[in-house]
Amino acid sequence: MKAEKNSSPANGRFRLPAEWEPHEATWLAWPHHQTDWPGKLSAIHWVYVELVRKLVPHECVRILVNDREHERRGRRYLSRGGVQADQVEFFRIPTNRGWIRDFGPMFVKRDLPQPTVAIAPFRFKGWARYADWRKDDAVHGRVASQLGIPMIPSSETGSEVVLEGGGLEVNGCGTLLATEECWLDPVTQVRNPGWTTQEYETLFRQILGATNVLWLGKGIAGDDTHGHVDDFCRFVNPRTVVLCQEKNVQDANYRPLAENRERLEGMVLEDGTKPQLIPFPMPAPLYLDGRRLPASYANFYISNRAVLVPTFNDPHDRLALGLLAEVFPDRPVIGIHAVDLVWGLGTIHCLTQQQPALSS
Repeated sequence: MKAEKNSSPANGRFRLPAEWEPHEATWLAWPHHQTDWPGKLSAIHWVYVELVRKLVPHECVRILVNDREHERRGRRYLSRGGVQADQVEFFRIPTNRGWIRDFGPMFVKRDLPQPTVAIAPFRFKGWARYADWRKDDAVHGRVASQLGIPMIPSSETGSEVVLEGGGLEVNGCGTLLATEECWLDPVTQVRNPGWTTQEYETLFRQILGATNVLWLGKGIAGDDTHGHVDDFCRFVNPRTVVLCQEKNVQDANYRPLAENRERLEGMVLEDGTKPQLIPFPMPAPLYLDGRRLPASYANFYISNRAVLVPTFNDPHDRLALGLLAEVFPDRPVIGIHAVDLVWGLGTIHCLTQQQPALSS
C-alpha cells in the first residue's frame, strides 16, 4: 500500500502503539492447557516465573487465572521463585489457552485531544483451527469491564472481525506489517471469509491508525497460526526491522524468508523512506514427534526496561542476543530458555500482551 502524505497518528484517532513505547503493564495468562505442552506443563510454570521475575522490577504484571485454585497455584510458583505477592495482579478470567498475544485485549491509544487508552473490539476464534476458543474470545470484554477501560464500538468495524495480535507488527508511526498467508488465504485457516486486501487496510487505518500496510508473503515452518508475522519480522525502532534469514537452501524456511526480504526491499515506510533491514538468524530446526516446531528468535518481547528473547541451546543464540543488544542500547537483552516452551508452538511474544501507559 502506498504511504499517505498525512500519515501522522497524532490526529485524534486511535493507534496501536509500538511495543517499545511505555507500558502500564504486561499481561500473561497462567498456563493450564495440558496438551499445549505434553508432559512439560510443570516446566512451563517455571518459564512463566522467569518471565515475571524479569518484568516486575519495571512494570506491573497482570495475570489471568481460571479460578481461585488456579490463582493459588500461580502464587505458589511465583513465591518459590522470589516474586513478591504485591508485585503482580491476578484477574480471575477463564481462558482456554495461554497465548494472550492473540486473544487478549489489544490496547489502542489516542494521543489527542487528551491521552486515552481503549480496547479494540476484535474477535478470536482459535486461529480458525481449534474448536475450544470461546473463553479466550470473551477475555477482552471482561478485561475492559474489570479495568473500566472503554471498548471501541464494534459498529465502527462494520462487522465482528477476527484479528490476532501475533499477526500484526507496527512501528507506532503508521506502518503495519502483516502476511498474506495469515489474512488473505481463501482456503486455509480463514479468519474473515471473503475479506479483501482493501477491507483489511481500511480496518487497520480506522481502528489501529495504520496508514501504510506492508504485505509480506508466508510465515515460517511449523507455525500453526498459518503465517503470524511476529515469528520472523519485527520492528525494533520506527525505521528498522529485523527479518529472519535462513542460510540453508534445503530448509523449508529458506525460500519464504528470502521472498519476504525481496518484498521489504521494495517497500517504503509511512513517510516514503525505505526501512532499514537487519538480517536475523534462525536456530537449527527443532522437532516434536516428527513435527517441525516454530522456533524463532524473532518472537521476543520488548518490555519497559528489557528485551526478553527466546533461546534454544543453539550456537546462534549468542548472535541473536548480540544483534538485539546493538539495536536496544537502552535496555538489557535477556535470553529466556524456550526449548520446552516452543513445544506449545509459540514462545515469549505469543505469551505476552502490553498495555500502553497513558503518559509517555
